[in-house]
Amino acid sequence: MPDTCTKPITGIDCHAHVFSRDLELAAVRRYTPGYDATLAQYLSHLHAHGLSHGVLVQPSFLGTDNRYLLAALRQAPEQLRGVVVVERDVSRAELDDMARLGVVGVRLNLMGKALPDFRDAAWNGFLGHIAELDWHVELHANLVDLPGLMAQLLPWGLKLVVDHFGRPDARLGLDQPGFAQLMALGQGGQVWMKVSGIYRLGATAPRNLEFACASLALLERSFGPERLVWGSDWPHTQHEEHVGFETVMAQLRALECSASLMHALMVQAPQALFKF
Repeated sequence: MPDTCTKPITGIDCHAHVFSRDLELAAVRRYTPGYDATLAQYLSHLHAHGLSHGVLVQPSFLGTDNRYLLAALRQAPEQLRGVVVVERDVSRAELDDMARLGVVGVRLNLMGKALPDFRDAAWNGFLGHIAELDWHVELHANLVDLPGLMAQLLPWGLKLVVDHFGRPDARLGLDQPGFAQLMALGQGGQVWMKVSGIYRLGATAPRNLEFACASLALLERSFGPERLVWGSDWPHTQHEEHVGFETVMAQLRALECSASLMHALMVQAPQALFKF
C-alpha cells in the first residue's frame, strides 16, 4: 500500500472509471464505449470541483483485465485507490501486487448475471484472501437480490460496499422489496453504501432525486454517516448524453446534506474505507 497521502483531503470521489476505446473488451458485455475516459480528464474534473482524491473502479466491459486501472494508480498513487474485478481463482501473489499499488477492494458486478452461491466451498479461498487483505467486496446487484447475497458474505467478517443506493427503482418508493432488509443489514456495521448513480434509479430526474433524498435520510439512520460515501460515477456510462460531472455535483448539492453529513460523506467515511 502507498504511504498515507500528505495532500490535504478536500473531497473523495468514491466511484469513477477510466478506460480507452482501444482496449480489448470483454467478450460478454452490456456496453461498448465509443470514447476515451482518461486519467487526465478525470483528475481535471476533480480539480475543477474542489475534490482532491478518487477511487477508480474497474468497468464491467473490461472484464478482469485491470492493467489500465493499475497503470492509472501508478501515475497518482497518493490521490487514487482502486477496486478491481478478478477471477475467483486469482492468485494471492497477484492480489498482493495490486494491494501494493493501492487496490483496496474487489467488485462483483452481478447485474444481468446468474447469482453466485458464496456458501459453495469453491469461494473459500477467494473470500479468505479478501478478508486477510482487509479489502472490501463491492456489490453491484439488483436490490431484491442484495439481502440474500449479503447474508452469505457477512459471516466472513468482510466489509461490504453496495453500489448506487442498492439499485432500487425510484418509481416503487421506499416500501419496495429488499429495501427494508437492506436498511436492517446496514445496522450491523459491516456495510457501506455508495450515494451515487442517482440517474440510474429508473424514473425521471425529479423523481429520482426525490427518492434519493428520502432514502438518504433512512441510510443516515440505519448505516450511520460513517458508512456512507459519495461517488460521481464518471463518465456516467450509458447516460453520457445527458449527465456530466456538473450534473452529479448539482445532485449532491440538491441532497441538502448537513455540514456534518457532507463532511462524513466526502472525507471521513471514504478516507477510512479506502485507506487514504
